[in-house]
Amino acid sequence: MFLAENASTALAKFDPMDIMMLLFTIVIFIGWIRLIMARPKKSPFAIGFTTVALLVFAFANYVMIFKVWLA
Repeated sequence: MFLAENASTALAKFDPMDIMMLLFTIVIFIGWIRLIMARPKKSPFAIGFTTVALLVFAFANYVMIFKVWLA
């Protein structure tokens, strides 16, 4: 009974957009790695912009998982 109540409250906190947030974070991370590994010429603006975007998405994912899902 206790497990069923926990599962229903966990599902109530879950939103399908959460999967999209996680996927976007993975795509941004892959792009960041590709920018860092670029051989002939690196773009510092693109690396900085992607780093900021990755940090924002990583923080949003942290809040989404640890403050909403597991609260």
